[in-house]
Amino acid sequence: MFGIIRPCRNRLGTELRSAWLSHLCGMCLSLRDEHGHLSRLVTNYDGLVISAAVEAQSGVSRRTAGPCALRGMKSADVAVGSGARLAASVSLVLASLKIQDHVDDGDGLAGKVPWAGRAMAHRWAAKGLETASDLGFDASVMVAAVRRQPEVEAGTGLGSSVLVVTEPTETATGFAFAQTALIAGRPQNTEPLREVGRLFGRVAHLIDAAEDLEEDRASGAWNPLLVTGTSVEEAHRLCLDALTGVKLALDEVEFTDSRLVHKLMVHELEESVIRVFGKRHRHPPGQPRWSDPGSGLWAYPRLNWQRRPRGCFEGCGAFLYMCGTCQFCCRDPFPGPWSDKRRDGCGGDCGPNCDCNCNSCDCCCCPCD
Repeated sequence: MFGIIRPCRNRLGTELRSAWLSHLCGMCLSLRDEHGHLSRLVTNYDGLVISAAVEAQSGVSRRTAGPCALRGMKSADVAVGSGARLAASVSLVLASLKIQDHVDDGDGLAGKVPWAGRAMAHRWAAKGLETASDLGFDASVMVAAVRRQPEVEAGTGLGSSVLVVTEPTETATGFAFAQTALIAGRPQNTEPLREVGRLFGRVAHLIDAAEDLEEDRASGAWNPLLVTGTSVEEAHRLCLDALTGVKLALDEVEFTDSRLVHKLMVHELEESVIRVFGKRHRHPPGQPRWSDPGSGLWAYPRLNWQRRPRGCFEGCGAFLYMCGTCQFCCRDPFPGPWSDKRRDGCGGDCGPNCDCNCNSCDCCCCPCD
């Protein structure tokens, strides 16, 4: 997976954050128990959505795990069973393909030590396929979809649709999400969850392309937006359409408890799009936005397309200025004074396409980030 869903504890709340953490730890421990400590490197935030989707359809399955340094040496209840194993399998297979891609391109650590990269990619792919087989499905379908990516990219040029490039990713993630319905014993959910996964893959691919755009432009690296001539605005529009499609598809799924999946795949996925592209359609046409760069007291610090982290003293200055001008409370969005991350203000808005009647302030006012 891509790691684009990065929930904030303030938005999740105590109960959902505990459930989220149980899936993260469950996937990590499943990787350790079945494939060794090194495989825990592929644990990621997006992969746990697979585990959460299985549990949301079939019911809670937990065990108590011992102390862990990443939990402050505390024990915790963690997810177990087929959901955690499926998440581990999918993460291993996709990680192996990503490593192989780095080896082929000669970039990253895997590209610098290709023999080690190939060995790790081969081992993880074999382990992931083995776990998938134990769960009763053939992950080679997902592997074949991702391996078509270089061929698709080679046949893409200026004027091509960027959705042609995202199709292999969409197919792979759609397949992974569809398996959650079969494992949970809910075959009627297969197609709507396939659609959820397909659109999630589209958003992930476009976000990845947009985040790397300036770096790829400077280095001359391949980027789907540059190659196809797709503007950032068009990529944003496609992501917004996909967000609507995800919500509509989730409405067709029969869940036992949909709260965590809804939070991650509707609210947090939207937050991922906002983090990269900013907000849209939040204010009526013609109404000035006080959060725009250069507007009155909000002129500093500016909202930057590419993050520009500030040093200790400059960040302290930005923090004091933002406190004095109430930007943490009233500016929407506002940049983190040190990290320069785009943060959502306290608007209490769940987004234009949400009708789930959220009453809490759905924001992440973490000024130190």
